[in-house]
Amino acid sequence: MAPPEPGTVVVRTRVFSQEEFDRFAVLSGDDNPIHVDPEYAATTWFERPVAHGMLLYSALCGLLCEAFPGTTQAEQHLMFPRPTFTGEEMTLRAEVIGVSDGRADVAVEITNTAGEATLSGECVLKWEAS
Repeated sequence: MAPPEPGTVVVRTRVFSQEEFDRFAVLSGDDNPIHVDPEYAATTWFERPVAHGMLLYSALCGLLCEAFPGTTQAEQHLMFPRPTFTGEEMTLRAEVIGVSDGRADVAVEITNTAGEATLSGECVLKWEAS
């Protein structure tokens, strides 16, 4: 496979649903009420359920797998500076910022409609040389 090209940007929008939060809670075992109980979440400073961080990154992983087939993820470094809520359109973005020695450094981000990051970080993709 050809390595990803530096400067390549991949963008997708999506809306996360409460059903996705609930299904992820079942799959992961993380059923913290801040993710799955709207009544409980209403009593917190978030005021509504927030996404699991790994649900967000799973969505980005899907984007990376689709955009760069044949690569595998070797590392990830993530921050979650703001919450992601259900029903809001979110923008998932990945940009290849460097390629060398069989690895690609990729900046990843999820932003809300105000342009505020709810996930930001970097990951490393690797591939087998052809």
